[in-house]
Amino acid sequence: MVEARINSPPGADEGEFTITLFSFGYKHGAPEADMVFDVRFLPNPYWVPELKEHSGLEADVAAHVLENGVAKEFLVLLNPLLSFMCQEHAAGKRRKLLLAVGCTGGRHRSVAVVEYLKKNLDETRYKVNVFHRDIEKQ
Repeated sequence: MVEARINSPPGADEGEFTITLFSFGYKHGAPEADMVFDVRFLPNPYWVPELKEHSGLEADVAAHVLENGVAKEFLVLLNPLLSFMCQEHAAGKRRKLLLAVGCTGGRHRSVAVVEYLKKNLDETRYKVNVFHRDIEKQ
């Protein structure tokens, strides 16, 4: 889908640096994190009747969120930034980076973006944790 990838820093050891990605809904309160990205500008599956009751963990919802020009451009820009941030945090001897991605309810857009980022980060030597704080909330 998107060309830019997240890269491991040269010489990074597995398990040395942990990235925690999580989705959340702004209507349930903004979290504390090292970096927070607001993805409410992406297409919202909530307004599509056949997608509304599903989540960003499902392929059709993720495609609705990610397979469009705006999302593709956002991810092409975000991947090198995230790569740079991870590399610099790890080089600075930080042990972890907490990155939150938020949409309105925390069920569709933020979940799809977090899962996309996780797939990219799984190709690095970083340890990656993921959770979806508000996915079950209404």
